[in-house]
Amino acid sequence: MARNRDDGVTLEQVAADFGIHPMTLSKWMRQTDVDDGVKPGMTSSEAAELREARRRIRLLEQENEVLKRAAAYFAQANLPKMTYPLVRELADDGIPVAVTCRVLGLARQPYYRWLAEPVTTAELDEAYRANALFDAHRDDPEFGYRFLADEARAAGEPMADRTAWRICSARGWWSVFGKKRGGKGRPGPPVHEDLVRRNFTADAPNQLWLSDISEHWTGEGKLYICAVKDVFSNRIVGYSIDSRMKSVLAVRALNNAVARRGDVAGCVLHSDRGSQFRSRKFVHALTRHGMTGSMGRVGAAGDNAAMESFFALLQRNVLDRRSWSTREELRIAIVTWIERTYHRRRRQTGLGRLTPVEYEVIMTPPASQAA
Repeated sequence: MARNRDDGVTLEQVAADFGIHPMTLSKWMRQTDVDDGVKPGMTSSEAAELREARRRIRLLEQENEVLKRAAAYFAQANLPKMTYPLVRELADDGIPVAVTCRVLGLARQPYYRWLAEPVTTAELDEAYRANALFDAHRDDPEFGYRFLADEARAAGEPMADRTAWRICSARGWWSVFGKKRGGKGRPGPPVHEDLVRRNFTADAPNQLWLSDISEHWTGEGKLYICAVKDVFSNRIVGYSIDSRMKSVLAVRALNNAVARRGDVAGCVLHSDRGSQFRSRKFVHALTRHGMTGSMGRVGAAGDNAAMESFFALLQRNVLDRRSWSTREELRIAIVTWIERTYHRRRRQTGLGRLTPVEYEVIMTPPASQAA
């Protein structure tokens, strides 16, 4: 209608009839002339393609910026990183949240929930628990996570042992006596040389002892036993049973053996590299009794095979026979089997078809028996 208007009718009048601005109508007419090839210039289709190209270039630049910032953010010091603060920083710099979340593979809804509440109640509770565990670990670095959980509960931060383990594991708060964490989880260095080298023989009692720790589940949780075996007669000369595998478990088993056998100065006690046998308490107990420590190699079960064979018998004859509802029930069963069956009724080929008690009575001089 603007092009075919009558003489004397202005563009302003046509624009007013359609309720548009005259300048808008003039632009439409000029652009139509360009699209029709009447006038030189950029056509509408070319302008649309240019806008789309610019949009895609801008989007690629934003995505590249997100990747660069994310790489720099996560390459900082070895500290736990949160992705949502990075999304917020990029949004403040003009990069849309949708672009950042798509590049980083995040959902937007959780981000907006975090933005409304950066610190949740659960995270705050965990921070208080971690603080209580850290204080306990700093005061007593030899404590394991169970002891740390006890200390935290006493300080007013209740939590389950499993929660304490998760928090301590994530932050590397391990007992100084515990096994080395990280990598392949290999035990720490030995505190004694291997004096046995798989030669499990002895000419007399109290020359060579072996020790190890075993565990078994009950309805109340795990039960641990540390046993000490005299290689001369294969007799279990001392043992200790507890619900926790601490260094004191091994120390009590050693003290129990010394109390039964009397003078054991010069005796060699061989074990694996468990943290209980590398602890300062156990090493001091060996020194106090005049004994010499010995340790096998890492990952070599044969270095303590004679002790492992006893626990294999215990596993088959007691632990795996049935399920145990309480620790006390299993403890009584273990003690009964050791003292009645293993020591006095189970004959061993290596002892000439004698029991350990019979072998000691026959092979030990009367003076030594009285001692």
